[in-house]
Amino acid sequence: MVRIGLLANPDAGLGGRLGLKGSDGQAELARSKGAEDRSGPRLESMLRHFSSIHRGESSQLEWITSRGRMGTDWIPEELQTETISEVHESSGETSATDTEDAIERLLENGIDILVYSGGDGTTRDIVASLGNSQSSELPIIGVPSGVKMHSGCFASSPKAAAEVLSAWLHGDLLVSSTEVLDLDEELYRKGKWVVRLYAEAFSPNSPRWMQGSKQLIETESEKEIIIGISDHIEDSLVSDDRLIIWGSGGTLREIAGNIGFELTTLGIDATIGGEQVGTDLDESGILALLDSHVGPTTLLLSPMGGQGFLIGRGNLQLSPAVLGSIGTDNILGVVTPAKLLTVRALRIETGDVDLDQEFASKRYMKVLQGFRTTRILPVSVD
Repeated sequence: MVRIGLLANPDAGLGGRLGLKGSDGQAELARSKGAEDRSGPRLESMLRHFSSIHRGESSQLEWITSRGRMGTDWIPEELQTETISEVHESSGETSATDTEDAIERLLENGIDILVYSGGDGTTRDIVASLGNSQSSELPIIGVPSGVKMHSGCFASSPKAAAEVLSAWLHGDLLVSSTEVLDLDEELYRKGKWVVRLYAEAFSPNSPRWMQGSKQLIETESEKEIIIGISDHIEDSLVSDDRLIIWGSGGTLREIAGNIGFELTTLGIDATIGGEQVGTDLDESGILALLDSHVGPTTLLLSPMGGQGFLIGRGNLQLSPAVLGSIGTDNILGVVTPAKLLTVRALRIETGDVDLDQEFASKRYMKVLQGFRTTRILPVSVD
């Protein structure tokens, strides 16, 4: 009998579409603005897929979890007939203390692996709790549900998390160490990107299904290339009738600065011609601009170094509704040569099955890598 720990941070990811840059200490504010659960439904999606690929083998599994929003609320009917042990209970708002208590109860009941839903903050709390209990080598699989996910213990999607768990149960994957990274959310909200190595964790090793940790790419030799990209965008895209929506990240901020715009490093901004018409936009702000604009629209995005995510990490404001309004053909990637060394494919996770399939059907997307220089990269959708 294999005992699988199951845990959700029910508040993870709430601030994403609102542009809050994270959910730590922001859950009440996010819910007051209409934010909907993200972490629990994504855990449920993972479990549904796991049930579909692991049929007939559930008699050898026992799920150890928490009663309520940190666990049982998200277990789908397909798994209700299996052995489920409730060893912890939560109600109302949850905190790092609830996570610590839940981990302690799960460990007391002898779990062999932990599957959890959350973001980097959740990962940090879990790894700290495992270390305090002398269980730091317990394998963990993260269902990506936060606003930002830099750590390497996350699967690339809920479906991918199910595939990893199934493969590990079949003995097809070895466990290896990976980095637990976290962003200082206070500095993050002030526009400063400070990623720190927090700890080491152990996860099933699967380049196909696990996202890997983010790599910060810096090189002095690329300044001329970035200037060339800036000139290309200014010459070819900046016009009085075109709405440009700028994704987050330092590369795009530097490019925009060369053109004369001052973007938020970590937010979504918008320009028309030489005018900045939107700063640090949330989902509703982007939709309002799109609804009122008559003319062409271009969404500029730069993939995350190391992981290769173009959509689904750090830009949750770009919801399926926003992306559907823009159109997949109006998205242009921007990748510097140094980043290309770590990005072999453009990974997409929109959270919408039909939209993911639309991206997958494209197979390739064009990215700008220099002045009037483009490259085609494959699209990867799990």
